[in-house]
Amino acid sequence: MTDGELAAHLAYQAGLILLQVRESGMFEGKALGKAGDETANQFLVHALRQQRPEDGLLSEESKDTLERLNKKRVWIVDPVDGTREYGEARSDWAVHVGLAIDGVAEIGAVALPGLDGGVVLRSDEPADLRSASDRPRLVVSRTRPAAEAVALAETLGGELLPMGSAGAKAMAIVRGEAEIYLHSGGQYEWDSCAPVAVAKAHGLHCSRIDGSPMEYNQRDVYLPDLLICRPEWAERALAQVAGLT
Repeated sequence: MTDGELAAHLAYQAGLILLQVRESGMFEGKALGKAGDETANQFLVHALRQQRPEDGLLSEESKDTLERLNKKRVWIVDPVDGTREYGEARSDWAVHVGLAIDGVAEIGAVALPGLDGGVVLRSDEPADLRSASDRPRLVVSRTRPAAEAVALAETLGGELLPMGSAGAKAMAIVRGEAEIYLHSGGQYEWDSCAPVAVAKAHGLHCSRIDGSPMEYNQRDVYLPDLLICRPEWAERALAQVAGLT
């Protein structure tokens, strides 16, 4: 398989595993999230070590080892992005499988197993951007919408769309369901690597909220903010955020 094919296959299969864990009826509440995370993570980690043994690996659910810093290619995965939404059987959770090359998110697949019978968006199969709304729609956290996003929506006369996981929000932009995803509440590399790779491949703007590039496979994996949006909104969004600081 190519890297893109592998990422998509693993994200899809991990999604099926997660659905099986939930549908087994053996777990509920926080135990369900823990069981799903651990089971999907074991699959992803073992599969990547089998298929790409020379590459580095960073997963939210595995102990980090600094040997990845010496690798040119590092797979960055999040077995369940949106554990709460997964446990609630909502559709806005995701599986992330990304590959950073020289610190850049180059390859990615984001599976949305709870959506339309299972959807996988991938960097190696970009589609044309769908038509956008004249009134920008901004995806924000269901519980803690970023202050910058709220202010931007007010300035642009936009609409806020509460949504679950980071991957679901980013893919809403790719799928033409929203125009802007601005986050400033704290994230880690596994929250955005695969979504950024997919979004970039589809022609979207991806950066930190100060306009600087997203950098991966860093010693400190905390990557607190990002902006993913249609290119026509990037300049205004970045200027608005700069005016708030």
